[in-house]
Amino acid sequence: MESASEPAKKRTRGLGTAPQTDTSRPRAPRLSTAPQRHSQAAEAQTKHSSLFRLSSPCIHFSSPRAAAQRFPRKTGPFPPAPAPKNQKPVPTVPAQKPAASAAPAAGGKKPGKRPAWDLKGQLCDVRAELQCCREKTQTLDRENQQLRDQLQEAQQQAQALGAERCSLEGELARVQAQAEQGQRELGSLRARVLELEERLGMQEGLVHMLQREQLELQEERRTLATRLEEQERRLQASEAALSHSQAEAESLRQETVAQAALLAERGDRLHGLEMERRRLHNQLQELKGNIRVFCRVRPVLAGEPTPPPGFLLFPPGPGGPSDLPTRLSLSRSDDRRATLTGAPAPPTRHDFSFDRVFPPKSGQDEVFEEIAMLVQSALDGYPVCIFAYGQTGSGKTFTMEGGPEGDPQLEGLIPRALRHLFSVAEEMSSQGWTYSFVASYVEIYNETVRDLLATGSRKGQGGECEIRRAGPESEELTVTNARYVPVSCEREVRALLRLAHQNRAVARTAYNERSSRSHSVFQLQISGEHAARGLQCGAPLNLVDLAGSERLDPSLALGPGERDRLRETQAINSSLSTLGLVIMALSNKEPHVPYRNSKLTYLLQNSLGGSAKMLMFVNISPLEENVSESLNSLRFASKVNQCVIGTAQANKR
Repeated sequence: MESASEPAKKRTRGLGTAPQTDTSRPRAPRLSTAPQRHSQAAEAQTKHSSLFRLSSPCIHFSSPRAAAQRFPRKTGPFPPAPAPKNQKPVPTVPAQKPAASAAPAAGGKKPGKRPAWDLKGQLCDVRAELQCCREKTQTLDRENQQLRDQLQEAQQQAQALGAERCSLEGELARVQAQAEQGQRELGSLRARVLELEERLGMQEGLVHMLQREQLELQEERRTLATRLEEQERRLQASEAALSHSQAEAESLRQETVAQAALLAERGDRLHGLEMERRRLHNQLQELKGNIRVFCRVRPVLAGEPTPPPGFLLFPPGPGGPSDLPTRLSLSRSDDRRATLTGAPAPPTRHDFSFDRVFPPKSGQDEVFEEIAMLVQSALDGYPVCIFAYGQTGSGKTFTMEGGPEGDPQLEGLIPRALRHLFSVAEEMSSQGWTYSFVASYVEIYNETVRDLLATGSRKGQGGECEIRRAGPESEELTVTNARYVPVSCEREVRALLRLAHQNRAVARTAYNERSSRSHSVFQLQISGEHAARGLQCGAPLNLVDLAGSERLDPSLALGPGERDRLRETQAINSSLSTLGLVIMALSNKEPHVPYRNSKLTYLLQNSLGGSAKMLMFVNISPLEENVSESLNSLRFASKVNQCVIGTAQANKR
């Protein structure tokens, strides 16, 4: 008799799925239905059962998913194993259909054809069939997805199959050895059965059972051999796929090399375009002039008298109101002059022309937009110097440092310039450029250099700061005992500005209760390097807030400090006069330029010569009472605007 599990195994093989086998424990012995006759028969049965357990190796998977991962399902069933000669073939059981196809049978008999008038019933039947077809389609889609997942898992397990093949070969050898041992013991058992045939007739059934087990083992061996061949074919297919993948990888490597070459070519082209941009940018700045003068008129503050109509006019340019204002007209009335009839003389008009004029309504952003390109030149390696010139209270410090902290619309040129430099430097990092920034902030008070960034015990010891050359053969100037602070973000710059604002020397004058009595010089040393190309560039950016330029008499303060104010004013006017002389000497190409006549010009000499770009803001007051000082400032700025300095050269190595 065949065991109860045999039809199930054959049905599984007929469907083409791998049988689940257990390698973790031996198969249980098959019990005979015949009663035990005596103790010898029981002993023989135990021996035969032990023999069967030793000769029945099997493989067990803990779950169908694990079995599917170990033996991935193919698109077709396994080829059926040949049946023994003395055994009839067992018909394969067809695969179970989906639950949706069995649904009509569960309800009873299949409904017959509906009459032609029963359209609603026919519609229901069509809908039911449509629903059935949709469910079948979904089932097929899920099976298709499962097959794709299995195919992907089979590709991932391609390398694992090699090791599994070796394991199966060893297992096959062990099975063959066990089968041979079983055959030998079976022969001895047959001899013993012949000897004990009369007494152990009941054991004949057991002998026949052992024979059937042997046939099953042989059939299982053939099945394993077939499976081994299948695994070898899969291994060959996997090796072919691996070769194809290696070829694709080689192709990708070649493409990567080509892309790297293209990237290098584009990097060279981008570098060439950047060099061309710098050249054109410098040409544009040279066309605008290496010395430019901007005029800015501050608005009327609260509590100040409104100037009379026509006192300050801003005539339009040649292109009309659409042109940016470049001209300024100021009227001055003189009570000391009169006509022959005794009537007052008409006011005298003074016209000035500059590179750009900013009316009182111009904001800080509009002013910085005009000088942003000049700040960019410092990053390209050109020394840049920007001055704020004018009488006390004309808005110089507001232009440079800005208004109260916290209002972004009132930020001055210093924080805006550094924000612009940090932003451009970050963009240039993608092209291989790295930039570093070192800031210093000093003031020149009565021809004495003071460090505005000094803290603690060093605070107030400005007399110890001197201007010296960085080295015996170096043209770079440094301030001894001054702090040079590396900066990399706006927060650090704002902290330096707050500290410098607290340390700057101020005194009350007739024009401003908090008047700047010294020249403040903010220096930013920029160093750039392109390591891949071995390029370096460096240049200073100088933002100078000059002291008030008023004459001696109106600016004197009353009280015991009159002599100190007088000495301050003399030192300020002397340094401003030296600045004008230096600019004139540079414009006239004189052999000697009096840099050393003033600490201000001596400190800035590397940013004033022919290799530098210079911009001066002349700040004037809109009040009529300050017309005399405004005219002096405008006349000085006009002289500077007429100067021409040679072509600037970038500091590159």
